[in-house]
Amino acid sequence: MGGRVLAGVLAALCVTTAPAHADLRMCNLTTSKVGIALGYRDTQGWVTEGWWDVAPKGCETLLKGTLAARFYYVFAVDYTRGGEWSGRSLMCTKDREFTIRGVEDCLARGYDRNGFYEVDTGEQKSWTIQLTDPNQPAGVP
Repeated sequence: MGGRVLAGVLAALCVTTAPAHADLRMCNLTTSKVGIALGYRDTQGWVTEGWWDVAPKGCETLLKGTLAARFYYVFAVDYTRGGEWSGRSLMCTKDREFTIRGVEDCLARGYDRNGFYEVDTGEQKSWTIQLTDPNQPAGVP
């Protein structure tokens, strides 16, 4: 299956309204179990982390606390039906749980390289990414 492209696949990005918790969250609005890898820039440079398993119709906190960056990058794998949500930003991943510093020379360093899609949080303190099926209309349920 080809990659599911951001434009038709990632439905809605919305700001969470609960001021008490400032986090980056992923909500899986699909009927599949998905695996999530996250890329972002911190004070030491680029880092990628994974995998978070998100149950169908479930949510997971990817990063706790006030968001420090405007842009985050996501690569998701559909464990149930196959396929992926991907983009053009190439970053490093592994098959098992990982934290990888740097996005250069992934293959030479023994990692996989995948295309992540960009999430613009608009510099909000808290954000929820909603992942949907390609045939599902965009929007908040």
